[in-house]
Amino acid sequence: MKYIILICDGAADWPIEDLGNKTVFEAAKTPNLDWLASHGQMGMLKTIPDDKPADSGVANMTILGYAPENDYTGRGPFEALSAGVKIRENDIVFRVNLINIENDLISDYSSGHITTEESKPLIDALRRDTRADFSAGVQYRHILKLDGNKYSPEIRLTPPHDILGQPYKKYLAEPMDKSDIKAKTTADLVNNLVDRSYEILKNHRINKKREKEKRVVATHIWPWGAGKKPNIKFFKEKYGKKGAVISAVDLIFGIGIAAGLEPIRVKGATGLPDTNYKGKVEAALKQLREKDLVYLHIEAIDEMGHTGDPKKKIAALEDFDLKIVKPFIEAEEEFNNELVIVVLPDHPTPCKKRTHTRDPVPFVIYNPKKVSKSQREYSENTCKEGEYGLIESGEEFMKLILSN
Repeated sequence: MKYIILICDGAADWPIEDLGNKTVFEAAKTPNLDWLASHGQMGMLKTIPDDKPADSGVANMTILGYAPENDYTGRGPFEALSAGVKIRENDIVFRVNLINIENDLISDYSSGHITTEESKPLIDALRRDTRADFSAGVQYRHILKLDGNKYSPEIRLTPPHDILGQPYKKYLAEPMDKSDIKAKTTADLVNNLVDRSYEILKNHRINKKREKEKRVVATHIWPWGAGKKPNIKFFKEKYGKKGAVISAVDLIFGIGIAAGLEPIRVKGATGLPDTNYKGKVEAALKQLREKDLVYLHIEAIDEMGHTGDPKKKIAALEDFDLKIVKPFIEAEEEFNNELVIVVLPDHPTPCKKRTHTRDPVPFVIYNPKKVSKSQREYSENTCKEGEYGLIESGEEFMKLILSN
């Protein structure tokens, strides 16, 4: 059998009053997801353990069959793996957003989805002027590396998408233990870099150009997701399957690389609704001809959830249904009806909250060898009543997929 896991990032939601108290899944037109629901088996998956934050890295690691309680060391080091940044065992690695702060409030976590071409010169300027070890990543997502002999990961940091509209000074880094001198030194350094970034960025030619074009300006950096180098068992060793991962997001590539899955980078993959859906599907089909499993991650729905606009989120989900789900249903003939199709979000991103929550997510597993026939739609509520009930561990979920 072959296995395709399709991630509609952040698609799960809460009932929305303007949609007649329907969720985004219930309000969207998703005939292909509904077909899978009617011919497959459904359930709910707890992707966020009780002791972990509602982080995309935690959730995707769970889906891939790992235990983030033990295996997830922080967002920064996984993104560094994807960016090709070399990490020593003792290094502390941060994810760094380019953000916009107005009137001391965090107004945009992505600087208006600044492009990679625009952000790289900004990161280069920060590295040159602060002499800190910054590395450029993709779009607004970048890397900061500190020496673990001098600094500590034991500081409290908040993802900027969790505190939109909030005063940034309230969420500056602080040591988890105020008596920990090393952690206090680290928090002071991080906060100093946030403050200094404004002076470096405000007059940069990239920002001047964006300001002139009335686009969102990158006013500050925001480090978060600190951790050390991960060391997890390869997926092939753990589950006996050779696989690949396709995404537009460094975090997902980093998890895949750590798990020994081949990262496939598709030209035009943006993580937004303008992403190259066709290219991702073609790349996934090519990999399925050569490998056992492909993990295909679509970010756009989550990004629209962060905007808080249900219409944009519905449109992104309908694109996912038509441009991603449908081609794999149609590909069954090529794979001699031996392609297992799995679809689920990694976590909810409710429009009302505009950030991630830890609610379990709906999933469907379609196995052409075990077709069931019913008339039902794919949604949070129907999956709660599904055949598999609630699954609470990633290993159990992956074993369920592969045993199908």
